[in-house]
Amino acid sequence: MTSPNPDTVAGEPEPIKAVPLRHPGQWVAAAIIIVLAALFVYGAATNEAYAWGTYGRYLFDQRVMSGVGYTLALTVLSMVIAIVLGVVLAVMRLSPNPVLRGTAWVYLWVFRGTPVYVQLVFWGLFPAIYKKIDLGIPFVHQFAHIDIQTLNAAFLFAVIGLGLNEAAYMAEIVRAGVSSVGEGQVEASVALGMSWSQTMRRTVLPQAMRVIIPPTGNELISMLKTTSLVAAVPLTLDLYGRVRDISGVNFEPIPLLMVASTWYLIVTSILMVGQFYLERYYAKGATRALTARQLKAMAAEDATDAGGAAGGPGAGRTTGGENA
Repeated sequence: MTSPNPDTVAGEPEPIKAVPLRHPGQWVAAAIIIVLAALFVYGAATNEAYAWGTYGRYLFDQRVMSGVGYTLALTVLSMVIAIVLGVVLAVMRLSPNPVLRGTAWVYLWVFRGTPVYVQLVFWGLFPAIYKKIDLGIPFVHQFAHIDIQTLNAAFLFAVIGLGLNEAAYMAEIVRAGVSSVGEGQVEASVALGMSWSQTMRRTVLPQAMRVIIPPTGNELISMLKTTSLVAAVPLTLDLYGRVRDISGVNFEPIPLLMVASTWYLIVTSILMVGQFYLERYYAKGATRALTARQLKAMAAEDATDAGGAAGGPGAGRTTGGENA
């Protein structure tokens, strides 16, 4: 007959000692993946086709770095156009005016229904389609004449082509974000006396950003990679255009493609980190689950309260009998 545990209070069962389940399949899968990865790395390191010497020589080449700068400029400028125009199109789609709503629908239909490469080809042929642009009053007086064929504006046409195509997708993202906010939120803001602009700025947009930010970050990363298609304009100042021109001279396309892939991975990784922190910022209050920082702060506060209770009045004092 076993004696009862003195530490256990009468009437309460002993605490359960939970033993975690073993998952040998996970260790087997991890071992297989590590072996396959090691074999791939070894094969790539010993394969002469990769030409790692050429890869290292051109990784920080001045022409490649210039291509990275042009790629970033194309990405940023195109996304600025896409976001601004996308917001306008989203407002038009949500407008009760059938003309504005229909115009936005036709725009989305055209630019989402045709490949971006085909659109860029059209923008490359823009000087052949419109040789001259006249600015002024139609059939009365023209103030200025612009000869498109004399302009060397491949970069401008590439930005416009990418931006107009992306605006169609950003319009749907913004529309979905605004529509995700319940009507009760707007009605409550109006009941509090907020104007339309205050309601959008303080109530609708902060909540809509939780829905808008994640796909917008994905579209930004996708735009960075889509810039490799500007050769259709044609524009060869971007990263992919630079490495393609270099490989056309030294006849080593594989290491140059590895150089381009490395820089695309570096930039997209930075963008993904920024997207993570931006999503976390706008996700405040979206869930009741506490973050690790909040749990740590609560634990520290509980420890402080416990220490204060232990050191309160009468704590640390001893009676005369105890001192004797």
